Amino acid sequence: MVYRMAKVAATPKKICTEPCPIERGMRLIGGKWKGSILWHLREEPQRFNDLARQVGGASRKMVSQRLKEMEADGLISRKVLETRPVSVEYAITDFGQSALHVLEQLKDWSEGIS
Repeated sequence: MVYRMAKVAATPKKICTEPCPIERGMRLIGGKWKGSILWHLREEPQRFNDLARQVGGASRKMVSQRLKEMEADGLISRKVLETRPVSVEYAITDFGQSALHVLEQLKDWSEGIS
């Protein structure tokens, strides 16, 4: 007895020529320290030095770089305060606020990992 395999038509694969929505989202909030920065800005604006202290493990240079990227992406806003010495304050934008539910779900998920 000879068995023959029936030919199965291959399901066409969707080829992305642009980043898919998951990849776009990860580029916005998935960079190292970006989620932490958004999380620390969720309740109130923060001055740079206070924010840099809260993001433990990141150098001031790294925090500054991520803040610039996030400002360019519209996740946060930057305001120069007219104080002596001059300082800078960062606040989360409405667009940045829209990512907080994703971060909340990630936090809840990671707390369940043992």
